[in-house]
Amino acid sequence: MNIVLLGQNGQVGWELQRSLSVLGSLQALDRHSQPCGDLSQPEALHDHLLRLQPDVIVNAAAYTAVDQAQAEPELARLINAAAPAAMARAARALGATLVHYSSDYVFNGQGTRAWRESDAVAPLNVYGQTKREGEEAILSSGCDHLILRTSWVHAVRGHNFAHTMLRLAQERDQLKVIHDQWGAPTSAELIADVTAQVLRQCQVNAKPKGLYHLVAGGETTWHGYACHLIEQARLLRPDLPWRVQEILPVPSSAYPTVAQRPHNSRLDTSQLQQVFGLVLPDWRVGVDRMLNETLLRG
Repeated sequence: MNIVLLGQNGQVGWELQRSLSVLGSLQALDRHSQPCGDLSQPEALHDHLLRLQPDVIVNAAAYTAVDQAQAEPELARLINAAAPAAMARAARALGATLVHYSSDYVFNGQGTRAWRESDAVAPLNVYGQTKREGEEAILSSGCDHLILRTSWVHAVRGHNFAHTMLRLAQERDQLKVIHDQWGAPTSAELIADVTAQVLRQCQVNAKPKGLYHLVAGGETTWHGYACHLIEQARLLRPDLPWRVQEILPVPSSAYPTVAQRPHNSRLDTSQLQQVFGLVLPDWRVGVDRMLNETLLRG
């Protein structure tokens, strides 16, 4: 199996380099790579993919600056919609499979029930809209595809909520964290391992591809996430200069943002688990593992 991975240096892309390497020959690209791995040049990317002739194209790259997307919708659309469309055209021409990651932001974030793959989409912001347009381009292309929607991604590598909280906990006596947005913190490691498992099962057992939700088990709020994170960090590294004395729950309105965020980011993963015989661990498992690697490495 010849695999081309786009977005090799992102949180998920970095882990995919490990998990996909056991499946075949892997060529990992980013926007500085030669041949072209730049999603802001969809047609050049399409042509390079045709020359590389992969069996599988894995797109772990995206425009993810949610607030900035409101100010530069054209660039967000180019990367999140036009580039996946170009990949889909290349995959169709090559008879290859396209693996693409999407987001809970395609939904309106209302209610308390976990979103199913069949639920109607209604993005709240430009980022969510462009991610949905990317999905639609792939779905309408007729290419063999695997679209995995995920949310609240964290990893040892890169910038994310967990790293911000660990830094602030050593700088401030009090933290205020949003308590009315719900989801499941999901490790890039889990996403990468499940991707490899699913691809393998599709290849060997002819399992059905398509659209699936992929997040860790359980649910929490950003406040609950922060509390668990800092409690475990104190236990792991009591020698670090932790200053924070209280973590206060506050509503989303306390931190107004340019782009509206969903209150309900829960994703129902029962379809993924049933089709592929998987068990997705509780979100705390991934967070605790990430903390061990972050705080104890070296």
